[in-house]
Amino acid sequence: MGCVLGKRTAAAGGEAAAPALSPPVPDNPRIPSSPKDPVVWPAWLSTVAGDALHGLSPRRADSFQKLAKIGSGTYSNVYKARDLETGRMVALKKVRFEAVEPESVRFMVREIAVLRRLDHPNVVKLEGLATSRVSAALYLVFEYMEHDLAGLASAPGVRFTEPQVKCYMKQLLSGLEHCHSRGVLHRDVKCSNLLLNNEGILKIADFGLASTFDPNHKRRMTSRVVTLWYRAPELLLGATYYGVGVDLWSAGCILAELLEGKPILPGRTEVFSFS
Repeated sequence: MGCVLGKRTAAAGGEAAAPALSPPVPDNPRIPSSPKDPVVWPAWLSTVAGDALHGLSPRRADSFQKLAKIGSGTYSNVYKARDLETGRMVALKKVRFEAVEPESVRFMVREIAVLRRLDHPNVVKLEGLATSRVSAALYLVFEYMEHDLAGLASAPGVRFTEPQVKCYMKQLLSGLEHCHSRGVLHRDVKCSNLLLNNEGILKIADFGLASTFDPNHKRRMTSRVVTLWYRAPELLLGATYYGVGVDLWSAGCILAELLEGKPILPGRTEVFSFS
């Protein structure tokens, strides 16, 4: 199921939207492997990752050709790239590690473990992992999506029709239902984390703040999650025991935003003002 899109207006690969016409990103020439030079997981990753890597075959970063930078975050950059082995377009999320600190690696491994729990048409698929031969960097390989919902919504003259909004929301709620049924809270549902392809298929992306949960055995979790404009009231009030409601509140904010054409709860601080 998809909602047909019109003219291409944005590019997206897993994080913030970026101009579609980014200049090509220089890449090192591919250095082919040989039987004497097998591709293996680096020790800094394998000693921390545990079962998260089970069943995955390591790839080299130079087996992909970076074409353009399409997103960035505090600890990562996202690139549109070509898989040199298959010719397919993919999105590469490059995660940088400072001095390969075990805690920062564990944080990344948690995202990998969460992604491997999920398998749904409306959730972005982790297709593999690649490591660099020259630096402590890990690349998460995802299917490539041409747009994100924030980029489309902010394009001049764009106003979604009611059938389009229904279509996007059905896909978002279907993807969230799958996440929750697999014991995963996304904890950062917002328009820039919802990717779309040219056929109108929507996929939930960026599980960097996601966490596993068990509704029958609640545990303390941080309230410092979810982008402010989409943050549920219980999180704003400092709740440390919460459930799927935090994702559903964000989904409700997105529904209203698509219908109104603008965010409905913008704010700069968490402070409430009553008058």
